[in-house]
Amino acid sequence: MYLARLHSRATRVPKTAMILAAGLGKRMMPLSDRIPKPLLVIAGKTLLDRALERLIAAGVERIVVNASHLADRIVDHVTKLEDNRVFVSIEDEPLETGGGVVNAIDLLGQDPFYLINGDSVWVDGMKCTLLRLAETWDADRMDALLLLASLPRVPGFSGLGDFVMDQDGLLDRRPEAMVAPYAYMGLSILSAAMFEGAPNGPFSLNKLYNGAIEARRLHGMLHDGLWYHVSTPEDLEIARNRFATGHAPAVALF
Repeated sequence: MYLARLHSRATRVPKTAMILAAGLGKRMMPLSDRIPKPLLVIAGKTLLDRALERLIAAGVERIVVNASHLADRIVDHVTKLEDNRVFVSIEDEPLETGGGVVNAIDLLGQDPFYLINGDSVWVDGMKCTLLRLAETWDADRMDALLLLASLPRVPGFSGLGDFVMDQDGLLDRRPEAMVAPYAYMGLSILSAAMFEGAPNGPFSLNKLYNGAIEARRLHGMLHDGLWYHVSTPEDLEIARNRFATGHAPAVALF
């Protein structure tokens, strides 16, 4: 029933998406020395497969997965899926988040697209999170729409937060030496136009986000479900335990 409900509204979502799966996963070492972080498993399913299934359930028709670190493992995994909606963008050198998107932009096309970190693990609230993002997206006002988590709702998160947000959803960076109330969850909708003129080679998406902040076109949406910040082996264990004990609702498992 849940999948049918998503497909009934698929026309409201972007038709393309990218999953960032090329990083070294330094904080996940030593696990990520031999396994790409997106191929780590929670409750019998890889992080990559969780993201793919959610995107497909929401009606996305083309998904690009980038690969660099242990790229052959990502390629082998995607090949075994035998799904012609999923493509791999190989990076001969690590291109970081921004460079990775630029490298894949021909596959993504000219329309807005979902961008998901390969280690994002979330539980929907009252509605499908991907559909909520699509409903909130406004190309006239936004270059990027980032999904945010309220820090007290993030198990095991120890950071200072990333953004402050005003009543209209406009984002600004956390002031130096202060705590911000919201952390970026690694899910977003981005305008392909934001990458026009972007450099080839390695660079962080933060460079483009900073430009969008200056132009008042970086917006946020607050998540109404749960998010597991899977950055370290300890974070991974927390998420595995939550799913194993049923503290993560079944809708997150597909």
